[in-house]
Amino acid sequence: MKLPLSFYLQDDVVALAENLLGKFVFTQIGGQLSGGIITETEAYNGMGDRASHAFGGRRTKRNEMMYAAGGVAYVYLCYGMHHMLNFVTNAQDLPDAVLIRALFPTHGEELMLQRSGKRQSSPALGKGPGKVCKILGINMEQNGMPLDSDTLWVEDRGLQVPRDCVKCGPRIGVDYAGQDALLPYRFWVEAADIAGKLLFLPS
Repeated sequence: MKLPLSFYLQDDVVALAENLLGKFVFTQIGGQLSGGIITETEAYNGMGDRASHAFGGRRTKRNEMMYAAGGVAYVYLCYGMHHMLNFVTNAQDLPDAVLIRALFPTHGEELMLQRSGKRQSSPALGKGPGKVCKILGINMEQNGMPLDSDTLWVEDRGLQVPRDCVKCGPRIGVDYAGQDALLPYRFWVEAADIAGKLLFLPS
């Protein structure tokens, strides 16, 4: 079942980032399906978060999509090389977002390998936000796309991630944010903890 857009309107982006663990993200691009389980996220808490692109109310052509109502994708290019997929959350003009840092491939693995230039799968295939976009085929064309579209969407398939499997810590690569770089806004679950539960999901 696709997550309704109302899910993303929650005002606690940190809790939402944790709740996204175990959800499935899919793309249907060029008639080809690919997707997997979200296993790592980072929360960016709007205008008061020094690590956020919207800190201090900054509003540019690049980050404008962060100010949309929750439930759309915010995609940007990092270092001119890697696309990053974020889910915009909260109400319009309150620029919260969740970065999708890793996924566990479950659908279209051969396609993902082709996109990544790899010959065989490994736990690292979907580990890292740049790799997430590469294996899902995401680029700037998906910036602003609703997260319940026929091209990009998120599903709740009933996969429950036990709280004792969820790890929490500081975000990665935001040292410029000073004390905010230490905030425990990153959540992750190990692939091994996910794999053992897939057998119990309804088909």
